[in-house]
This record gives sequence, structure tokens and C-alpha cells, in this order.
Amino acid sequence: MGLRTDARRAVKLVRNVVRSRTDQRRLAGVRPPEPHRYRIGVYFADGKVNLYQLRQWYKPLATLAERHPVLILSRASGAALALRDESPIPVAYVRRVADLEQVIHEQDLHLIFYVNQNAKNFQMMRYGRRWHVFINHGESDKMYMTTNQFKAYDYALIAGDAARARLEKVLWDYDFDKRAIPIGRPQADHYLDGRPLPYPQDDREVVLYAPTWEGDRGAAAYGSIASHGVELVRSLIASGRHRVIYRPHPRSGVVDHEYGAANREIMRMLEQANAADAAAHHVVDTGPDLGWQLAAADVAVVDISAMVYDRLAAGRPLLVTRPAHREAQIDTGGYLSACEWLDAADGEAMAARVSEVAHDADALERLGYWVERYFGDTTSGVTTARFHAAVDGLMAEWERFAALHATDPEIDEHDAEGEAAEQSDDVDVD
Repeated sequence: MGLRTDARRAVKLVRNVVRSRTDQRRLAGVRPPEPHRYRIGVYFADGKVNLYQLRQWYKPLATLAERHPVLILSRASGAALALRDESPIPVAYVRRVADLEQVIHEQDLHLIFYVNQNAKNFQMMRYGRRWHVFINHGESDKMYMTTNQFKAYDYALIAGDAARARLEKVLWDYDFDKRAIPIGRPQADHYLDGRPLPYPQDDREVVLYAPTWEGDRGAAAYGSIASHGVELVRSLIASGRHRVIYRPHPRSGVVDHEYGAANREIMRMLEQANAADAAAHHVVDTGPDLGWQLAAADVAVVDISAMVYDRLAAGRPLLVTRPAHREAQIDTGGYLSACEWLDAADGEAMAARVSEVAHDADALERLGYWVERYFGDTTSGVTTARFHAAVDGLMAEWERFAALHATDPEIDEHDAEGEAAEQSDDVDVD
């Protein structure tokens, strides 16, 4: 068994090396970004599998770029190629520390945004005379949202009162008034962008089912595809009154083969249902754009993940799947203390439970309270204005400090240790 596992790992490593080298050759002739144009950098050290963390910022960043030019700094070749194809924001491929330093030297980056906690973030954070700002890739009550790593950044853009209260429990001696800036959820202003929906407007109740992946440990095993998903989708199809938008997490099945098999079974059922009923128009959605699904669906069924709070920002009915794994940790101090739960034991009654939540006045009233608690004013355009005001404020603060230090001598910021480490780790991991 051990030899077989080692052999699979060796084959995977060889494939990664070949793919990485091919991607690097494709990127070798790409023209570097125009010098001294960009003021904001978005640092992304992950590969393609985690691009979902950055994709949700495309539209807010594109709007921001009209005020302050933005450049994505991608460390992995596969991600850089994907970004060049799909991102509305220009991309610089900075595989090596030397490449990163060249961009830093040629651009006037005042702010660096980070959407995750990749260990390689510290290779960027070593460069001073600019603000390092954690913007995250979503709002949730997961353990990830209370990490002490928030302290590593100069500032953090947070969603609202709930985020601050969550962090205040764990971050000691942290200046929240200065360093944690509430902006709401700017992505919500872009949920519906005017494009036609992929189904007709009729009397069917549209249900978004957007589960997370299975997780890599029991405490974070929030995924519901295997425990709830197959039965949920089967009951919704059988009702004849519902239309399903199924949006699985891109990592579904990477740890548990049975979880992946359940994911494929849901897709098969929806395909068969569409073939059997031309009016069904069920949707399997694996595309890069996230937004219209959250605003258009009458009800959303989601797992404990950022999707709970993405849907909250839309202010529309939702159900949260109760984790079936006995070790899964549930934060009961926030929205999850009052949310509408969907239990695996509901079985064939899941479709009825979905319809019930969509029209329950008490549930809708509770929902309104929590929307305000997490995101503040969700009136269209307000959260984008808060995002821009926060960035404008940080830019002004940068200008103030730049003036104070205008006569300081130049500093050699070359990262010799980072370069040496890369000589033994010269393959992008995608």
C-alpha cells in the first residue's frame, strides 16, 4: 500500500513539473506591466484550485481600478494563465522573488491586498513603505475568520459588526478602531449585472444549492453533498415545483472519493431531469462567476461556509445544512445561533422544508436582523461607496507618511534568503 501511494505521488510530482514548465514557457514572452502605473497590488500566491478566492473580487476591483489602478501579482504559472484569460484586472506573473522585486521597483504600489493566508504572503509582506491590507475571500463564522494572523497586516477590511465582535474575542491588544475597517460586502452590488438568467421566468421556485467541499479534518467537515445533497436534489426534482441551481465547491471530492461520487450523482440526476422535462431548466453551475445565483434564487441551501454570508448579503431566504460529521465545530454565537437549519434526517421532506422557509414571516424577520448585523446597510451602492472610502482613506494615510519620510535614505530591500529558498523549490504548485 505504501509503495503504491509513493508511486502515485511520484507520478503526480512529475506531471506537476511538466505542466509547470510548460506554463512558464507560455508566460515567458508576456510583456511586463507599464511602469509606474499601478497603485494597488493584489497578491495571490495560490494555484488555480483556489482562484475562487480571487474571482469574487473581480468586479469590485474593476470598479475600484477606475479610481486607483490595480495590478494582480500571481506567483503560480497556472493561476497566472487563468487570470490572464478571465480577469478584468491586469496580471503580473511573479514566480521568483526577483520577479516580485522588479515589479515593486517599477510600480508605485501603495496598498497590497491579500485574499487568503498563504504562507508565501510573508514574502510580500517583508517590503515596507506600503500598507498591507487583508481583504479576505468571504465572510463567515469559521475558525479561519478568527486567526491571529490578522495582526500580521497593517489593516483589515471587514464586513461589519459581527466580524468585529468575532475578532474581539481572540485578538488581544489589537486596535480595532484603526486597523479593522468595516465595508460591508461590495460583491453584493454586482450580484445581478444585467445579463439574462439561464432559465425562463416562470412560477417555479428557484433553489440554489451551493455546498462546500468535504474538508480536510473532522472539525471542518461542513460539506453536505454526501449527507444531504443527493436526497435534497431528488426531492426538489420530484416536487415538479422547483428549479435547482447546483453550484458545487471546486474542491469537492479532493479528499473523499465517496463525496466526489455523490457530487457526480447530483449532476447526473439534474441532467436526467432536464431530459425528462423540457420546462425544468435545472442548472449545474461550475462557472467562474458568483453573484447572480445568490440574488436570483428564491431560496438558497448552503453549508457552513462563506456562502452563508454571501447569501445573507443578498437579504433573501436561506437554509443552512446541519453538519452530519460529529466532530464538525459550529459557532453558536453568531447567525448560526438563529439560522434556519436543514437536517439530513428531513429526507423526502426537504423540498417542503425549503418552501416553508421561503414564506415564513418570522424567519424573514430574523433574517433582516442578521443581515444588518453582518453587513450594515445593504442598499445598492452603499457598500461599494464604503469600500472606496476605505481605500481612499488608506491612500491618504500613505501620502501623509510618505511626506513625513520624504528625506529618508533608500533601503536595500533585496530578499536574498527568499531567493535562496526558491532554488530548491522551483516548481509552481497549482
